[in-house]
Formats: sequence, structure tokens, C-alpha cells
Amino acid sequence: MICVELTFSDDPRRLEARPAHRERLNALYAAGEVLASGPWADDSGALLVFTVDRARVDQILVEDPYYSAPGVEVTSVREWSPVVGPDQPVQS
Repeated sequence: MICVELTFSDDPRRLEARPAHRERLNALYAAGEVLASGPWADDSGALLVFTVDRARVDQILVEDPYYSAPGVEVTSVREWSPVVGPDQPVQS
């Protein structure tokens, strides 16, 4: 899995770009490419968890203009190896 962390600023253009971005995320979720996504409770940024490889995540980040919109900064793209979760064996 790949986790993408975003940081937001107060630029209103971020909010203008958000509806189309969320439509794309819903399509990626329906296709099984996104496990979960959403803003931090204080709206200072967001976390997106992708189920695809890094090359595909990089492609998604380039194709969706939201990630380069004023007020949005991609601050981290990291591979995550969960040990507890739906597809993981119970650890003893």
C-alpha cells in the first residue's frame, strides 16, 4: 500500500478544485485502487491510502489537478506495510 499525505493552506482555489478531485477518488475507490481517503479533523491536510503500486500512484498524482492546485501540497508518498488489518494474519 502507498500512503499519500497532503498539507493544506487557506488558498480558496483548493476548495474550487475539490469536487472534481472527490469524483476521481470515488472512481478510484470503486475500481479498488483507493482503500480510504479523507482530511484530518482540523482540515490541515489529508491522508490517502492506495492499494496500487508506486508507479500507479505517481500517475494518479499527475493526472488529478487537485494535487498541484494552490493550497495543496503533497508532503509525503510512502510505502506502508501493515501488520494488522483485513488482509493480514492475526499476530500472536
